Amino acid sequence: GGSQQFVLFCPQLISDGSVVYAEALWDHVTMDDQELGFKAGDVIEVMDATNKEWWWGRILDSEGWFPASFVRLRVNQDEPMEDYPLKVEGGKEDDSSSGTRRFGMGQTTKDQMRTNVINEIISTERDYIKHLKDICEGYIKQCRKRADMFTEEQLKTIFGNIEDIYRCQKKFVKALEKKFNKDHPHLSEVGSCFLEYQTEFQIYSEYCNNHPNACMELSRLTKVNKYVYFFEACRLLQKMIDISLDGFLLTPVQKICKYPLQLAELLKYTNPQHRDFKDVEAALDAMKNVAQLINERKRRLENIDKIAQWQSSIEDWEGEDVLVRSSELIYSGELTKISHPQAKSQQRMFFLFDHQLVCCKKDLLRRDILYYKSRINMDDMEILDVEDGKDKDFNISVKNAFKLHCRDAEEVHLFCAKKPELKQRWLKAFENERRQVQLDQETGFSITEVQKKQAMLNASKQHHTGKPKAVTRPYYDFLMRQKHPTLPTTLPQQQVFMLAEPKRKPSNFWQNISRLTPFRK
Repeated sequence: GGSQQFVLFCPQLISDGSVVYAEALWDHVTMDDQELGFKAGDVIEVMDATNKEWWWGRILDSEGWFPASFVRLRVNQDEPMEDYPLKVEGGKEDDSSSGTRRFGMGQTTKDQMRTNVINEIISTERDYIKHLKDICEGYIKQCRKRADMFTEEQLKTIFGNIEDIYRCQKKFVKALEKKFNKDHPHLSEVGSCFLEYQTEFQIYSEYCNNHPNACMELSRLTKVNKYVYFFEACRLLQKMIDISLDGFLLTPVQKICKYPLQLAELLKYTNPQHRDFKDVEAALDAMKNVAQLINERKRRLENIDKIAQWQSSIEDWEGEDVLVRSSELIYSGELTKISHPQAKSQQRMFFLFDHQLVCCKKDLLRRDILYYKSRINMDDMEILDVEDGKDKDFNISVKNAFKLHCRDAEEVHLFCAKKPELKQRWLKAFENERRQVQLDQETGFSITEVQKKQAMLNASKQHHTGKPKAVTRPYYDFLMRQKHPTLPTTLPQQQVFMLAEPKRKPSNFWQNISRLTPFRK
């Protein structure tokens, strides 16, 4: 309650000349120079808080807009900056003196601080369960009674798999409460609960990936008054707090990214001798991995639109769509392909996706136009490094060469790169392709038929109109047209997905494509 009141007085404090600081709860990844980028744990000087959704702030020499929901204000604004822990990385403090001091609360014992964190985890989990129950019983249940207003497909788009999340969280909170020591909360051993449910928490991936679609569908429906009145009636009937449905639907997105932050806090105030220490340490890593997995799946889903656009730019395409079997461009570049029976050599552009290698030919006059020629099923191939010199199979001298050999047939493909380092990059790319396929099998990653068809449909429409694809964040184009700093118009998708350090490099899709110049007819 006190912190909420402080938020209300924040603009007045700033206008009175007071210096106001906030701590970042989540990473905010900027797309342009009008926004302020930061990582979870950074301390931001709030310079303008007149708008309730977007604030203007400063970190060192950088200034810009940032979402107010990504930060929390320091309760004790008079606390010197040097006493404030600027970062918590992996649950370990940067300043050893901060272990007994936090957010202006003065000197305290680790046990007392651990009690506070445990109580916060239990309390927020109970509140979260109530939110989920209200959504499922207050909204979804009522919507299903109105078949004249909602189809099942619409409800799936709006609410995603939130009912699955509700069932999962009910079990999780029961497990937490069993481990909660009411008399001595600091002795509670909750780390094992997070470890037990880490796999089940992966269902948040589907929800987070669907959330932008939910926002768009809600935005479309609420342009019609009867839907506005209906959603408000649902809220009042369920006696829910005065927040719009899209605000409630953001809660799971916020929740999954808060777990690593809570566990980092818990670890900070857990003595190494505590029975819960090792479990909390492992739980922090586990929940970071869940966040990283969600981030990776979101990136892959965003990639399918780019792949569909790429395919629509290729002339004379034959056979099934790339997306039928693939969802990631691993590598691309120019190679000399040597074919039987006369050892004929051809310069071709190759695109290595998971499961397949696509071969294209450049137009003789317009080098930015590509024609589809063939593809190779990588699931059947083994890669063979070929030494410089005469090749026995093709009876020619080769340099910087490698072969793709079909395990079940006599099919052999010989390729030559222009330089030794390019050959090595291709060999590495083939290793990465197999690793990606194996990882997808282990994690159960797949793209639905609906998502594939939608991506191809979008690419087809765009291809005929000749218009570039809109950036996924709708306020980005708007900002880029402004000459002066302007308040963004909508809140971004929460950066759930940047909590864990990526274990693999970002996709090189656009770097590869940009080398080829834009494909256009």
